[in-house]
Amino acid sequence: MTSWMDHTLQPAEGGPWFASGAIEGPAHPDAPVRVAPEVREALKYHRPIVALESAVITHGLPAPHNLQVALDMEAEVRAAGAIPATIGLWEGRMVVGLSPAQIEVLAQMAHDARTRHRPLAARQDFRLVKISVRDFAPLLASRDARLFGGTTVAASLAVAHGVGIRFFATGGIGGVHYDPPYDISADLPQLARTPVLTVAAGAKAILNLDATLEYLETWGVPVVGYGTDMFPAFYSVDSPWKVRHRVDTPSEAARLLQTHWRLQMPSAVLLAVPPPADAALPYKYIRRLIEMALEELRAHNEQAAQGRGQPIRGAAVTPWLLQRLTELSDRRTMRVNLALLRNNARVAGQVARAWVNWLAEESRRAGP
Repeated sequence: MTSWMDHTLQPAEGGPWFASGAIEGPAHPDAPVRVAPEVREALKYHRPIVALESAVITHGLPAPHNLQVALDMEAEVRAAGAIPATIGLWEGRMVVGLSPAQIEVLAQMAHDARTRHRPLAARQDFRLVKISVRDFAPLLASRDARLFGGTTVAASLAVAHGVGIRFFATGGIGGVHYDPPYDISADLPQLARTPVLTVAAGAKAILNLDATLEYLETWGVPVVGYGTDMFPAFYSVDSPWKVRHRVDTPSEAARLLQTHWRLQMPSAVLLAVPPPADAALPYKYIRRLIEMALEELRAHNEQAAQGRGQPIRGAAVTPWLLQRLTELSDRRTMRVNLALLRNNARVAGQVARAWVNWLAEESRRAGP
């Protein structure tokens, strides 16, 4: 019987979904998950792969930024020496490794849905959805070819792990909201149970970062600063919160990750990367804007409770607050968001490449 000390350091050729029959193939032609040929080959030959979410395309950024940044993130991953795998729902199936043409269609669908315009004649009856882990079985079991959608951080982590991808890049994770405080993103429990490196500029700044960090600590998720001792606050390099651990290079991150995985720790590692300094905003400045937006949100919901308008609750809160920050900051928050998304993709690609190189070097040292 083997123990964790005996586990090979070689990358897995595929995650648990290959064995379970969830992946489309000759033996399972109607399986709910399709892995693009480039990604499948990269898994087979132990090449570095970085998973990317698609909710930023379908429900996050407005056009034309959603399409451009999605393509830019893929380009950053490739420039770092890794293979990008954008994850999304396409014609009722989960696809790992959307093509540029598919990404473009999702971006157009998002624009059409926002503007209630349907110029895509062949897809006038499409349904564009935002997918979290709770939606997998209901949506995929329906086999509805009209379904298209973007995966959240939680959903993307689950899919990446399911197919055997160990690296993931996003803008910022979800977390604990201020009001109501029981509004907790599914990203947090998913991070606690998914051993995938997650590269992000911390959590979204509109959240209760103190409570979010407490949740991550309670559930054993390592939060590691990348070139920083501070927990970045999404738009800001600095914040009032420090991180317990720090790495400064892709190689240091790779060594930490291999130790985490060799010990069979069940959680993700959150690599907290500050936004690029030339785009970042001062923490105190952004906090003032967030407090203004939160006060506006509370006032709106108080009026809605008196029958004047519809309340903004649940999944609608985050996009509303982010849009309000864009307006209050004269679009400066948007510029930071775009810059950090590209930067995080670059860092994830560099760490993925460093990890594969580190494994190869260790294998050479071990000999035949």
